[in-house]
Amino acid sequence: MLRFANPSFVLRFAARAIPIFGALAALLLAVGLYLVFFVAPADYQQGETVRIMYIHVPAAWLGMFAYMVMASAALGTLVWRHPVADAAQKSAAPLGAMFTFVCLVTGSLWGKPMWGTYWVWDARLTSMLVLLLIYLALIALWNTIEEPQRAAKAAAVMTLVGLVNIPIIKFSVDWWNTLHQPASVFKTSGPAIYGSMLWPLLIMAVGATFLFLALHLMSIRNEILRRRLDRLTRLAASANDMPRTARFEAAQ
Repeated sequence: MLRFANPSFVLRFAARAIPIFGALAALLLAVGLYLVFFVAPADYQQGETVRIMYIHVPAAWLGMFAYMVMASAALGTLVWRHPVADAAQKSAAPLGAMFTFVCLVTGSLWGKPMWGTYWVWDARLTSMLVLLLIYLALIALWNTIEEPQRAAKAAAVMTLVGLVNIPIIKFSVDWWNTLHQPASVFKTSGPAIYGSMLWPLLIMAVGATFLFLALHLMSIRNEILRRRLDRLTRLAASANDMPRTARFEAAQ
């Protein structure tokens, strides 16, 4: 794992892994969508609207997974001063916000025919909305503070503080009496969903995870290259600002 502290190694790893992850994501999502529309049955109560689940659940999973990635990177920034950790954290925030937004939108579309309304202040829905706001606040924080090191430390602290929202999202349906249905896949007693619906859901979730990994590596690579370009630009600007005699002496 120490090799991932080297930005050059990360760039080489990304060049090899991105095509693999991208191909796996495309294959799994294609198979998953085929199973969703041509194999998985309609629900006896919800009808065809249950097919929203195959987008909604992976999006919810990745919204939380991206934040866990950011929290791990925040520890790398604050504790071990990992040189790539901040780039990994910063790159995951827009992706996490995107998946969380998709989760909220699909949840609203699913909730309208089931609950009779697009939105209720349910504990699960509200905590997911809070997660989206945390993502947006972190993105704004990185864009507001100009000094990279200060921005990295501030974002890392804020990320770790916001980590308390993840268990609230996970266990809200168990702690409070809410409209949102409880867990039906990861249960100690086993999944409470038929295999004809479970397997398409799992394939869609794994495919979406590979999509996140490919996009995350692409974003990390772009962030590393952008920082290198900024560093070279500052060095060139400093060289141009030197007096002519000093530049001549430095060249010697």
